[in-house]
Amino acid sequence: MVTSDQRRRQLAREKYERQQKRRAEARQKSRKRLAVIGAAVAVVVAALVGLVAGGVFDKDKKDEAADPAASPSAQPTPQQSPSPAMAIDAKAKYTFDLKTSAGDIKVEMDAAKAPQTVNSFKSLADKKFFDNTKCHRLTTGGIFVLQCGDPQGTGSGGPGYTIPDENLDGLGKPNATGQVVYPAGTVAMANAGPGTGGSQFFLVYKDSPLAPSYTPFGKIDAAGLKVLEEVAKAGVADGGQDGAPKTPVTIEKGTVTQN
Repeated sequence: MVTSDQRRRQLAREKYERQQKRRAEARQKSRKRLAVIGAAVAVVVAALVGLVAGGVFDKDKKDEAADPAASPSAQPTPQQSPSPAMAIDAKAKYTFDLKTSAGDIKVEMDAAKAPQTVNSFKSLADKKFFDNTKCHRLTTGGIFVLQCGDPQGTGSGGPGYTIPDENLDGLGKPNATGQVVYPAGTVAMANAGPGTGGSQFFLVYKDSPLAPSYTPFGKIDAAGLKVLEEVAKAGVADGGQDGAPKTPVTIEKGTVTQN
């Protein structure tokens, strides 16, 4: 015969078991919800990465990301012609002289580490490709660059061919977030993804954290860096952190010479 005390203990055990079962079910539901949330976040992150890799960059485009920390990227025209044949001496030193409406900027190019990039710029400059072109984008938050080299002045132009990435490990190993610092004074290629460099490049006026996806190929002289800093000080035309510079910058003449 079951005593009242035994019955109470049995009821207590059953109650405890029911509570444990409910808690286990709740934990399982919570894990499922977290899994769904995690998957959704992963999809959003993947989509954002796809936008950056796809060259979503210029503020004037409707499909462009307005994040000032977005990477410098370009939308070169579809490949229509082969890149120029190698015509430089990779052991020699070359200088990219930019006579701009804001002041002169001189860039010492690294032909040894980025021979195809330097060769392309020499070929384009010899054809006066950069003459009378606008530097169409300034960023003053997240990354700190002035982007130039688009003959259309919109961020969507290029030379009609692409060149491969080079010297991507030239700025050291990426940190835990997958970024390296592009130091002030660095000149690097803009792109719309791996192997899509054309004629657009960016001039770094303040240390900028970026993925090591953009060919660093030159260093700006001290006087040129001051020119960039003055342009940056004036800010962006619309008062934001990403867009056309308030002080218009036009490359009046761009030349590449062997030292």
